Amino acid sequence: MEYIFTNVPHWHILLNHFPSIGFVIVIGLYLTSLYLKSEDLNRASLILFVVLGLLAIPTYLTGLATNWVVLNTTEISADLITVHQDAALITFIGLSTTSFLSWLALWQYRRFSQPTALIKWGVLVVAVISIVTLLETGSRGGDIYPVIPIDAGVDIAAQASSGATESLKAYIFNSPWIWPAMEATHFIGMALLFGVVLFVALRVLGVAKIIPFQAVHRLLPLGVLGLVVNVVTGMAFLIADSQRYTAIPAFYWKLALITIGGIAALYFTIFSHPWSLKAGDNASPIAKVMAAVTILGWAAVLLLGRMLPYLEGV
Repeated sequence: MEYIFTNVPHWHILLNHFPSIGFVIVIGLYLTSLYLKSEDLNRASLILFVVLGLLAIPTYLTGLATNWVVLNTTEISADLITVHQDAALITFIGLSTTSFLSWLALWQYRRFSQPTALIKWGVLVVAVISIVTLLETGSRGGDIYPVIPIDAGVDIAAQASSGATESLKAYIFNSPWIWPAMEATHFIGMALLFGVVLFVALRVLGVAKIIPFQAVHRLLPLGVLGLVVNVVTGMAFLIADSQRYTAIPAFYWKLALITIGGIAALYFTIFSHPWSLKAGDNASPIAKVMAAVTILGWAAVLLLGRMLPYLEGV
């Protein structure tokens, strides 16, 4: 446990390069695809946006954990860390929104052959906004270390005390109904997500072969909606009680499995073979392997989430 916990800052520094550098590159690819009117390049950039959005989850959460690792280090200002976390929260929202819109565009490519103009341009607008917030977050992160001078005119303590992270934490703890409401919503989101994942994967594995995959494919947005609900409520739990959750080693396994499960689920959105399954058809071995990986991955996420309170100190 000690090894995992004390090395979280290194994981955070490593992970934050993916969204920071990756988003700049992918926006360039996306703009190029719009200019050249290349569907293949457009789809590739959308896939990369989704993957980077999924990677933003462990990036942000290892940042929360890093706070508790370095908090007692006298050379590092707690106020600067809080300001950095506020900027990171806004960036995470932007990256996640870009990822969701990109997945929706990919689903529309498969379902309707073309995404709507609103979704296509919405991806670009939110991605550009996310780049701006990424620059701010990186700048705030660089300010944390004492070797970098801070503008004397900036009241860091005031920003930290009135920032989004502290305000959200206070709101959750001071409202007697908000935590149980989030628990109920989180459970509903997981039921929706896992229910759709299970149904889609079981069809690929050969259950209910009378149903063509095209009909099952229509349910995928409901599963992604469940994932969005879980990410939002899960982040609220972690922001409110990050010291408790990030000290549990099993939490990091859950984090890795969420990322892997999200990427595995992309298979059923973008690849042609599952889509071509007619009533009575059997899926290919690779499709069945991906279906099994998806079921096992999300089942493990569900189990670890339920077991986290019992795994403290283990």
